[in-house]
Amino acid sequence: MLFVSYDVSAQDTIVPVYKNKKAASSKISKAADDLKESLDSNDESKIAGNYEKLATGFTDKGDFAKAEEYLKKALALYTKLNKTKDKARVSRNLAKVQESQNKVGEAIKNYEMAGSVAEEKKDAQLNANDVGRLKNSNSPAVQAAYSRKNIDILEKESDKKEEVADAYVQQATVDLKLKDKGSAIENLEKAISYSADKPEEVVKLKNAIAKVYASDKQFDKAISINQKLLDEAVVHNDYDNQIKQLQSLSGIYFKNKEPEKAVNSLQKAYRLASQMGKTDEVKSSLKQLLQYYKANGNDKESMVLYEDFLQNFDQLIRKDSSLIDEKTFQITEEKIRQLEKEKALKDELISKKNTFNYVLLGSIALLLLLFGFIIKALYSIKIKNKEIALQSLRREMNPHFIFNSLNSVNQFISQNKELEANKYLTSYSHLMRNMMENSNKDFISLGNEIEQLKKYLDLEHLRFQDKFEYKIVVDDALDTETVLVPNMLIQPHLENAIWHGLRYRETKGLLLLKFELNRDKVSVIVDDNGIGLTQSAALKTRNQKVHQSRGVTNTKERINLLNELYKSDISFSITEKNSGDSGTIVEIIFPKSEKA
Repeated sequence: MLFVSYDVSAQDTIVPVYKNKKAASSKISKAADDLKESLDSNDESKIAGNYEKLATGFTDKGDFAKAEEYLKKALALYTKLNKTKDKARVSRNLAKVQESQNKVGEAIKNYEMAGSVAEEKKDAQLNANDVGRLKNSNSPAVQAAYSRKNIDILEKESDKKEEVADAYVQQATVDLKLKDKGSAIENLEKAISYSADKPEEVVKLKNAIAKVYASDKQFDKAISINQKLLDEAVVHNDYDNQIKQLQSLSGIYFKNKEPEKAVNSLQKAYRLASQMGKTDEVKSSLKQLLQYYKANGNDKESMVLYEDFLQNFDQLIRKDSSLIDEKTFQITEEKIRQLEKEKALKDELISKKNTFNYVLLGSIALLLLLFGFIIKALYSIKIKNKEIALQSLRREMNPHFIFNSLNSVNQFISQNKELEANKYLTSYSHLMRNMMENSNKDFISLGNEIEQLKKYLDLEHLRFQDKFEYKIVVDDALDTETVLVPNMLIQPHLENAIWHGLRYRETKGLLLLKFELNRDKVSVIVDDNGIGLTQSAALKTRNQKVHQSRGVTNTKERINLLNELYKSDISFSITEKNSGDSGTIVEIIFPKSEKA
């Protein structure tokens, strides 16, 4: 197996870099389940095999210390069972893992052990060559000779392609020590030819080649490789690889004195990592961008970037599946330890009295019951958090509405229109009371919602009566007293239509609010003939742009939470009219539900 993927450091060495954590997590989980069965049956041969599987999973994860731990356990059992072939294989794999941790002395001992118990002469020679290679770490030329010998042996074996690729990588590492970058690239390309059936390994090797080119200041070649890898990742929707390639490109552009392209690549990597919930990559891209902005005295861009990160931090954490995977790894580790303790305890109990077996089974049952209670509690907490988030988002729109309303009163007073101000305040108080009464409800009746929206539109019309008229149309097939609609989901879009569209018209416009029933789905349409999204955007101040953007984002977040909590199928769209009259159309569609 190939134990490493590749990265070229500033010292021209090739070092392991882990990539596929998701697959490793799955492999560890499966191995842990298999280990449980083998521990229960006390089949030491299967236990040893499952320890080896666990080691493979931790190797893929890049946790070589854990891989070493489980390989040692497997080796101990194979030695006890006198399984020579398995002992030779595990000894060699253990040596590779130790070599990856720079434990040269221990690796040499295990290569020697693997060679001493090898059943075939060529396998003994492979291990002897690796011993010679490690013992001559101060002589790259000698190391190259040993790597070459291993390549010659392995190329004759059709079933050892991964080992051949590994040997070519070792050869490339030695080439870099000898400052022969051309030869290093050739050997990495040969490693690719033996990894054709493993796309992930090919990507890692090509990245290594690009970094060798970059270290040799052949930036065009390095950029070409990373750009091709990026294009392939885009085609295959491989977001992790897209982010990595963008970050690699930025590093090359910086080295090539092309800071604008470098920053552009980093910004793309940051945005994509944020969208996909990749916390580590967001942090990496953010750190590099902030360092660049600081070095160039661009404090404004630094603040904008930092504010964007803080604003989206909670959402980023919620999206990041790697945090869940990390927790899963920890639970798996605890599970393995518990299983080993259970086996030892079970053996001891069986040697004494069978009665104790029932105690053990009872303890396991209690643990499972407790685990069930914990899962139930965590699920309840998760649902409660979503409900709190939904309520928070719903109330988030109130301060802006209150500010606009009080500003309207202030305008009436300043114009000595006390009657209008009094009328406005009266209507406003009724509306606010209605809103407060419904503030804790996710859904209210259609009739109640229409009443609230009509009061709101009356208020806005009182202030902008020369700018628009409004009309509310309700489908006769809808029973307004029984049909339920999401609370306060429509009002922000009426507000946007008035404040960002209709009030800028030179002539009086029309705001149309329609409720229709189509195939058991309620369609809400907000149709205005204001100035439209494009012209409105050109007129807005920065604060207005932020508010309207937040209003749309708020709607989307609330719809997502409603869909998750109530298993609904609510959808939302906003489009600009592009023929005839100007204006905007907002449509919200949700399944028809009624009071029980």
